[in-house]
Amino acid sequence: MNKPNNKRKKESIQKIEKVFLNLIQSKEIKEITVTEICKEARINRSTFYANYLDVYDLTDKIVAKIESNVYHLYEEERETKHNTNDFLKLFRHIKDNQIFYKTYFKLNRDKHFIIREYDTNLAKYFYNDKYIDYHIEFFMAGLNAIIKKWLNNGCIESPEEIDKILKDEYKNKNINL
Repeated sequence: MNKPNNKRKKESIQKIEKVFLNLIQSKEIKEITVTEICKEARINRSTFYANYLDVYDLTDKIVAKIESNVYHLYEEERETKHNTNDFLKLFRHIKDNQIFYKTYFKLNRDKHFIIREYDTNLAKYFYNDKYIDYHIEFFMAGLNAIIKKWLNNGCIESPEEIDKILKDEYKNKNINL
């Protein structure tokens, strides 16, 4: 494939994704049509179908892109097998890519959200190796709730502030409720 075609293909994909991301903010996925995307993106239907099977395939590819980007954020940690519990880089990525994450959560993909490897050593330390699965679920639900609220508020707070909010929730771990 020659370079001009690669550039044109990338531009077409970007247009399609941009239009879809804007549409999904105010509509349900079942209400979005290929015709509408093509009209808004000013492309032919054949261009859409050269890249996607349908709107659901487009959705899956956008979700895969988000998950891949997050996966790469923590690549070094996986390679070194050292979990730094550094959520700040995640929060920075979310702030820089808000529309992608709003879409991700709107599509209810957060059941599998982002953190696939939980620091069980830290959980074992804090919880005496009891009920780890429950603690993981609790943490994931809390993290997702913080991210969703932050996104719904337009990411007004800085990533550093959101990171501090998360850390403060676990700082005084030994208090009795």
